[in-house]
Amino acid sequence: MKLNKIHHVAIICSNYERSKRFYAEVLGMEIVAETYRAERDSYKLDLAVGGDYQIELFSFPNPPERVDRPEARGLRHLAFEVDDVQAVAGELEAQGIAVEPIRIDPLTGKAFTFIADPDGLPLEFVQK
Repeated sequence: MKLNKIHHVAIICSNYERSKRFYAEVLGMEIVAETYRAERDSYKLDLAVGGDYQIELFSFPNPPERVDRPEARGLRHLAFEVDDVQAVAGELEAQGIAVEPIRIDPLTGKAFTFIADPDGLPLEFVQK
């Protein structure tokens, strides 16, 4: 078997409009498509990162909360490569988003930081 690349990551949110604004306006992801599925009372928002379609944002009525942050089974966090972690942290803080202190990964030597999306999903920003 040969895997070519990660096609997409799916995220279920509790408040569609709030999460749509966060991912599209705060993080600057491009909206590729938006679909409402009446039979599921659910929205699906396709988002592009760096020109590639990679994130699917879903809304479902009353989704259960995440078990624990971040060491629950399953997806631990999403990480995005950025040119300047310090600049990204400043942009996020200017929008009222809590940013963890910037640290250096002892294995890679790269600077990184974390924030939480509107539902508490950990998002990492890693220096290129």
